[in-house]
Amino acid sequence: MKRSSGVLMPIFSLPSKYGIGTLGEEAYNFVDFLVETKQSYWQMLPIMQTSFGNSPYSAMSSFAGNPFFIDFDELKNDGLLKESDYKFLERDINPRRVDYQKQFDNKYKILKIACDNFKNIYQNELDTFCSNYDYFLNDYAIFSALKNKYNGGSFDVWDYDFKVKNIDAINKFIDGNQNEIEFYKIVQCLFYRQWFKLKKYANLKGIQIIGDTPIYSAYDSAEVWANPKYFYLDENRKPIEVSGCPPDGYSATGQLWGNPLYNYDYIKDNNYKYFIDKFSHLLELYDVLRIDHFRGFDSYYSIPYGSPDATIGKWVKGPGIELFNELKKSLSNVNIIVEDLGFLTDSVRNLLKETGFPGMKVMEFAFNAYDKGNTEYLPHTYPENCVAYLGTHDNDTFMGWIKSISPEDRNYAIEYLNLKEPSEYYIEALKVLYQSKSNLVIVQFQDILGTGGIGRMNTPSTISPMNWSYRLLPYELNDDTKTFLKQLTIESKRENIN
Repeated sequence: MKRSSGVLMPIFSLPSKYGIGTLGEEAYNFVDFLVETKQSYWQMLPIMQTSFGNSPYSAMSSFAGNPFFIDFDELKNDGLLKESDYKFLERDINPRRVDYQKQFDNKYKILKIACDNFKNIYQNELDTFCSNYDYFLNDYAIFSALKNKYNGGSFDVWDYDFKVKNIDAINKFIDGNQNEIEFYKIVQCLFYRQWFKLKKYANLKGIQIIGDTPIYSAYDSAEVWANPKYFYLDENRKPIEVSGCPPDGYSATGQLWGNPLYNYDYIKDNNYKYFIDKFSHLLELYDVLRIDHFRGFDSYYSIPYGSPDATIGKWVKGPGIELFNELKKSLSNVNIIVEDLGFLTDSVRNLLKETGFPGMKVMEFAFNAYDKGNTEYLPHTYPENCVAYLGTHDNDTFMGWIKSISPEDRNYAIEYLNLKEPSEYYIEALKVLYQSKSNLVIVQFQDILGTGGIGRMNTPSTISPMNWSYRLLPYELNDDTKTFLKQLTIESKRENIN
């Protein structure tokens, strides 16, 4: 990875007249912005279909794209919609926040119109798509139709035969619901055709896409329902033990994520096919893949199912380097970045070194006035083989963070970063970050603008309409912003020269 830079911008945060960012015109405009400012990468959050809480890290499928990102203007251009079918969505839109309930209430009604027209015009394309993606598409479409039958209820509350995927019951359901099942397949075809069109445009312009994937699957997901042997479940499809993090300085009760853990014995006996198939798909979607919570592949925290919090749990050895050796043997593209944040043991550090993958450095983690001997996240210590951030989607914006920390930590940051003008703290911090030795710097768009805490993307372990809803306004992609980012990139010798 050469010396370069990029911007973290989720699809849902892009400007749009219709309440949520999409794969349409504004996404292409953002690619052009990256080109004009000499960037090399567009990092995104996961683009898969979300469920309760709208977190992109808790998806209904590791393979199915988020229907909310399908652009209606693109569908109109393809002859699948009339503007009158969706123009009403412009009313009562908050340009700064995604209203997911409004999206849910309206998006599928409009997509049904497009899908009915699609199968009349593009049947051959649909047949090819279904054939190419059969490894996930059929199970996903049946799962989605069953969820609709149970008003969105988790699969563990379905009738037993559906819950355990009894073949006779499933076949009978398919016979009676063929149109609905086909609808979910067409929706995915629409998503994928728009996605690959955008990715091709970005790549031709010299911009690579950094995608993202959580380490675990959500419990109520098509993968867990369709492939229970890959997960640590009992005979009733209930988790036996679940994921999380132990108590630490940030939380006295730890973090209870609740994802079912992998059945690594079964996965290993099947030559890691589950992960090879999953990563093969993701590395087709993206040019580079970021893996969240990488340390879980070295050892993971296991909490008994039903526990009220994460205070009772144990560390269990993960698959380690064997998994990544199998990936490298099986896949031609293994361009991976790993999230190696949090409490790291020597074993985790050794695994990172063995893989050769770049880890992450977050500058906001560096400034503890009472622990100045810990220099791991100070920019002058960054190695070349890492990706450097001011903060990630789980951190406050830089301007929000520096106002919220203790006076002692703030003074430490101000002194180290040589911050002078409070209104320009973010500018001075970005200059330090960009001058670091890290081969790649990625910055949230909010930090390029100097947005305060209102621009925070997510507060971990909370469910709030403020999470995963922040949106960029069209005027913020202005000439002043372009000039600032371009100059910052050139001065730090990170410009894309393609």
